[in-house]
Amino acid sequence: MILITGATGNYGGLTIKHLLNKGVAANQIVALVRDEAKAQDLKDKGVELRIGDYDNVESLKTAFQGIDQLLFISASDVEKRLPQHENVMEAAKAAGVGHIVYTSFERQNNTSSSPIAFVAEAHLRTEELLKESGISHTILRNNLYMDFVPVFIGEQVLDQKNIYLPAENGKAGFVLREDMAEATAQILVNEPQETQVLEFSNEENYSYQDVADAISKVTGTQINYTSPSVEEYTSTLLGLNVPEGYVHMFAGFAKAQADGELAVSSTTINDLLGRKATTLEEFVNTVYGK
Repeated sequence: MILITGATGNYGGLTIKHLLNKGVAANQIVALVRDEAKAQDLKDKGVELRIGDYDNVESLKTAFQGIDQLLFISASDVEKRLPQHENVMEAAKAAGVGHIVYTSFERQNNTSSSPIAFVAEAHLRTEELLKESGISHTILRNNLYMDFVPVFIGEQVLDQKNIYLPAENGKAGFVLREDMAEATAQILVNEPQETQVLEFSNEENYSYQDVADAISKVTGTQINYTSPSVEEYTSTLLGLNVPEGYVHMFAGFAKAQADGELAVSSTTINDLLGRKATTLEEFVNTVYGK
């Protein structure tokens, strides 16, 4: 049995879709949900629903019974992530889960000096917990979702004709979330038995100048790219009443990209998909094409 956490979220839902597409029987898939009403579509397909909450370790212990493979999708709440992950690991050990596939993150700097240290802490500790657990596991070092590029550059980019981010000339191995989910499904289909760490980065890496050029080509509108200092960027966005949490998150990931933390080239996803991962140009055409 394969259990997917976060089954009503984007990554979990897409992974289930691809498991079914790859021929995994619906009755061999378990969806962990907090609210059954939000997963009626999965139930209609024959997927088993189990109620569980990362904040409730006993619910997880019950939900994980009889599970051979667990897709452990990292929690979305950064502040609560570590205790929630500790609950998942405690429950997985108690239930005797066979193998865990964990969605971690790409990085080059594991220290507190990293501009994305606020993201790193829980992931690094969770990787330690996996190693200490004695359970065989696959750690996916996921690079940035390509889907987030429009969020980082802002929905007014075509009107403003400028991308404004302190990422300098740094590049990132952006990967489309759908491609990550399909590759994750393939790992589960392959039923891994050994512990492994896989780089989920695109073979091609992209800067925000590349993003500007791609949008310019697709739309016929010249889009420029400006890389201010982190201080200027932060001051400017706060002055525009952008919520402080978002400003610091955007600035942190941009600085990490400038520092080369996200510049990782890998063919792992290509190999799992049996094709080349979606390119920036293909994605931009889908989002901004006429």
